[in-house]
Amino acid sequence: MTKFVKTCVCIIGSGPSGLLLSQLLANAGIDSIILDRQDRLTIEARVRAGVLEQGTVDALEEAGAADRLHREALVHEGFELAFNGVRHRINVAGLTGKTVTVYGQTEVTKDLFDRREQGCQQYYFDVSKVLICDLEINKSNVFFEKDGQKHQIECDYIAGCDGSRGVSRGAIPTGKRRLFERTYPFGWLGVLTERPPLSHELIYANHDRGFALASMRSPHRSRYYVQCGLEDSLIQWPDDRFWEE
Repeated sequence: MTKFVKTCVCIIGSGPSGLLLSQLLANAGIDSIILDRQDRLTIEARVRAGVLEQGTVDALEEAGAADRLHREALVHEGFELAFNGVRHRINVAGLTGKTVTVYGQTEVTKDLFDRREQGCQQYYFDVSKVLICDLEINKSNVFFEKDGQKHQIECDYIAGCDGSRGVSRGAIPTGKRRLFERTYPFGWLGVLTERPPLSHELIYANHDRGFALASMRSPHRSRYYVQCGLEDSLIQWPDDRFWEE
């Protein structure tokens, strides 16, 4: 037997974009259900980006999920560009009146989960066999399995917030699908480390061997990136090589 439910919007993916959308919809009185193939602990623990532009902070404020951000985040009025051995500071606040906020995606996700819990958001975690149907008629349907039970969600809209590797992209009819992407011929290697940041602001560096970024998550936790080959594996980058680079 299939369990059947209805909602206005079925959101696939419970990362920051899906959670934020759900909260903004709730603020407007629109109900939603969120699906994710991962469990909540895994989602909350994922280390991703940590630099928020002004528009993102504004959206979190609108959603009512920025209180802890304003208490704990690092607000930067500028950043540095480094090339040819020289560092140049860009005064973002002075030029635009806006700032850059350092606050980990992990923390954004936790804040949004907490906010959605207050609104009794309905979730389905650890789902499998997600199938999106009827996209070109008035009512769409999402089928999936959870703990061996088959489910069907009938909805007015489906929001695919599951990234480029999720099921949503492939469900869009070929004739309607438009992709905007750029593939770069290099990769990134990032390290999160318990040590004070190199500088109190972000440093974006250009070098003969590629790009590097000195970032942070807190006054005691740093995040560093170096450019590497697309085919590089972690075993090729032991700690000593990374820090030397």
